Amino acid sequence: MFEKLFLLVKNNAGAAVMNNPLVAEKHREAVINDASSSIIEVLKNHMESGKLKDLVKYFQFSAIYDNPLITSVVNRFANKLNNFYNMDTPTAMSIAGKLIPPVMHQLMEESKGEHNKEFALSAILSKISGNGGDMTMLLSQLRTA
Repeated sequence: MFEKLFLLVKNNAGAAVMNNPLVAEKHREAVINDASSSIIEVLKNHMESGKLKDLVKYFQFSAIYDNPLITSVVNRFANKLNNFYNMDTPTAMSIAGKLIPPVMHQLMEESKGEHNKEFALSAILSKISGNGGDMTMLLSQLRTA
């Protein structure tokens, strides 16, 4: 699942990272990796802080471009760009703002699809939590609550 997330980010990284002269060519793969890890970290933080129901809501509704989950991922990724790649804050926020929302939208859309079991919400949450168990029953209960 993590490799597929990396590829999802990489496939969306064209203008924001891969063709961006502000991102050094030698750092582009690492930047994509940091974008992927930012997504995982924010999802994991939501789970660990008891916001699982909110997380389920984000994945249920596709109008995600203006929600706190996306803002959290954008901010975390921009912070990494600022700290690890010495980008100024406006540049880091611009890159994160161009890359993260489309990736998250695609991730959420793919989590709903029957064709891609690896991106099913239950699979994502199982991998992130590290328990490897089936979370389908829990998610069913949260969706109906």
